[in-house]
Amino acid sequence: MLRANRKQQAQSPAADALVEHDPERRALAALAERLRTLPRRHTPEQALQIVVDLARELTGARYGALAVTDRADRVEGFVVSGLEQADLMRLRTPPQGHGPLGSLRDDGRPVHFRDVQEHAKAFGFPSHHPEMHGLAGVAIWAHGEVRGALYVTDRQDGAEFDRDDEHLLTTLAAHASTVIQKEWY
Repeated sequence: MLRANRKQQAQSPAADALVEHDPERRALAALAERLRTLPRRHTPEQALQIVVDLARELTGARYGALAVTDRADRVEGFVVSGLEQADLMRLRTPPQGHGPLGSLRDDGRPVHFRDVQEHAKAFGFPSHHPEMHGLAGVAIWAHGEVRGALYVTDRQDGAEFDRDDEHLLTTLAAHASTVIQKEWY
C-alpha cells in the first residue's frame, strides 16, 4: 500500500502538468472543485454563476456573462461576473446580443473580436453598459438549438483571447447547457 501511494505521488506532478496545459481538463478540474460548493438545493442561476465566474477567472477576463434565450431569441436569463451589483442595477435591461454576438445564434460557432466596438454590427448596448473591447464567446446549446451564449471580455493582461480560451469557454458552455436543459426549461 505504501508503494501505491508513492507511485500516485510520483504521477501527481505529471497529472498536474497535464491539467495545467490542457484547457479542457483545466476547466473540468476547476468546475468539479467549484461545484462542491454549490448547495444541494440551488437555483439554475447559482449553477450558471459558477460557470460564468470560472469563465472569467480561467481566461483572465475583466468581465464575463452568460445569457439564456427563449425560443424567440429574447434574453430571459442573464448572469454576470466582474461587474459590481450597483453597476448591474444601472443597466436596467440585459444586453440582447443582436450585434456581434448575434452570429452565435445564427450558426453556433465561436466568435472572437479584437475590438468589439469596431464591429459593423456593434449596437444595442444598454445605457451604463461597461466599455468593452476584446471579446470571445461561444454558443450554449439546449435541446439541439442555440439557447444562449457564454462570453468574456477584455483580458486583464492585455493579450487577445486565443484557442485555449475558446476551449475553456466551450467546455464550460457544455456544462451550462446541461444546467439549462435540466433545471431551466
